This record gives sequence, C-alpha cells and structure tokens, in this order.
Amino acid sequence: MAVKFKVTDTKTVLLQLLICLMTFYAVYYITGSILFGAFRLETYDALIPFDFKTGASFASSKYIVNLVSMEMTYFVCGLLFAGVVKEWLWDYAITVTVIHIAVTSTVMAEFPLVWHWWLALGKIFNFM
Repeated sequence: MAVKFKVTDTKTVLLQLLICLMTFYAVYYITGSILFGAFRLETYDALIPFDFKTGASFASSKYIVNLVSMEMTYFVCGLLFAGVVKEWLWDYAITVTVIHIAVTSTVMAEFPLVWHWWLALGKIFNFM
C-alpha cells in the first residue's frame, strides 16, 4: 500500500502561512484587548503577545490576562487554521509557533528562558 501525498506549490504554502500568521496575531490582540477590558487593567500593553517577563503569579491580573490570552488564541487559531489550510494543520501550527518564538525573542531582545512561558506554550498543544 503506497502513501499518497498531495503536492502544494510553494506560493500557496507561503500565502496560507501568511494568512495563518495574520490570523494568529489578530486573534491574540483581540483576545488581549477583551481581557484587558474585562480585568479593568489601567493601561493596555501592546506587547501582550511577546511579554514573557511578567512574573508568574495568579494574584497578578496582568499575568492572568497574558496567560489566558495565549491559551485562548491558540485554541481559537486551531479552529481557524483548519478553515484556512484544510490539510497539514500541525505543520502550520508548529511553524507559526516557531515564528512567534523568534519574533518574541526579537521584540523583547532576549530569548525566553522563564519556565512558566514554556509551560504555557507546551500546554497549548493539548488544545489543538
């Protein structure tokens, strides 16, 4: 029994990846905005998708907003990516995550070495 693969051209893959990235960050900012309003935080942090320096404390509203935003974004994007790519969902999800880690490192000018950020990121793949 032979395994058959559908070959997709590079242009289509890159376009779908771009759509997935734009969807990911749009959902992240929308979720973060809603949660910032719901938790009545005083200032909106535009770096919410990249902030791994907020201390891990469930007493901190900012930490909870960051954590729940990340978890909800990955859950919602798992559903939305399925509508965009229809196949190879895991490839796109992992690629978007790797790009997100690279962008986070660039924006924060530091590689994230805090355990709670990686734990939250690893937990996300249970949702997908």
